[in-house]
Amino acid sequence: MTSRRVFAITGKDRETFLQGLVTNDIAKARGGIAYAALLTAQGKFIADFFLVGQEDRILLDAAAPASDALVQRLSMYRLRADVQITPTDLVVSRGTGPAPEGALPDPRDPALGWRAYGASDVSDATDWDAQRVEHLVPEAGAELTGESYILEMGFERLRGVDFRKGCYVGQEVTARMKHKTELRKGLARVRIEGEAAPGTPIMAGEKEVGTLHTVSGGRALAYLRFDRAEGEMQAGKATVTLDQAR
Repeated sequence: MTSRRVFAITGKDRETFLQGLVTNDIAKARGGIAYAALLTAQGKFIADFFLVGQEDRILLDAAAPASDALVQRLSMYRLRADVQITPTDLVVSRGTGPAPEGALPDPRDPALGWRAYGASDVSDATDWDAQRVEHLVPEAGAELTGESYILEMGFERLRGVDFRKGCYVGQEVTARMKHKTELRKGLARVRIEGEAAPGTPIMAGEKEVGTLHTVSGGRALAYLRFDRAEGEMQAGKATVTLDQAR
C-alpha cells in the first residue's frame, strides 16, 4: 500500500473543522473508520479518503498522488481554527483474509475486508481490481476524476455521504441530485469480450455512451449514459454489454 499516505489531524477544533468540509459525518469515525470525500463548491470530486478517529487525533488516509493537493486545500479552510495537519510514518495495509490485531473493517463494503495502520505493510494478495469491479467501487485517478459527481459514482451505497449531517462544501448540489433529479449517468459494471484499454470510449452505433475504466477478466467498470446503454456496445474492437449499474 505504498500508494497511500497518512496524515494526523490534531487540535481541539479538528472535528468541527472537518464536519463543515467533508461529505460524511465525522461522528462515524470516533473510535472507528469512515469513508468521505472533499468536493468543490459545484459538487464535483476533489479527493476521497478514510478518516480514523483516535483519542487525540484523526488519521487521514489518502491516495499518495493527490495527498499534497488535498492537504493544501484543507489548510485553505483552516483560518483561525485550532487544527494542525502533519504527515505520519504510518503504513496502510489492507486485505480480505484474517485481519491483524487493530485492523478496522473497510466501511464501504464488507467484501472489501480490512484496513490497518502500522509500521510495516501486512497486506495480503487480494486482487483489488477484481474486487472493485465485482462490487462497483470507484478509485481516484481511474473512475473518480475532477468531473465526477459522487452520487453518480455510488458514494451513497458505499457509505461515503451523509444526508443528515448538515452543510459541507458541495452539499447543496449533492442534495439536489439526491432529492430532485433522476441520475441518468453513472458508474456501471459491464461485461467485455475482446480487449480494450481503460479510457476507451464506449459506443452504441454512432453515439458515444460512456467510457471504459478498470478492466478485470471479462468484466470492467464504466461510466455510462443509462438511457443509451442498451444491447451490445463497442469499446474499440471489444464488445460491451451492461451488467449492473451503480
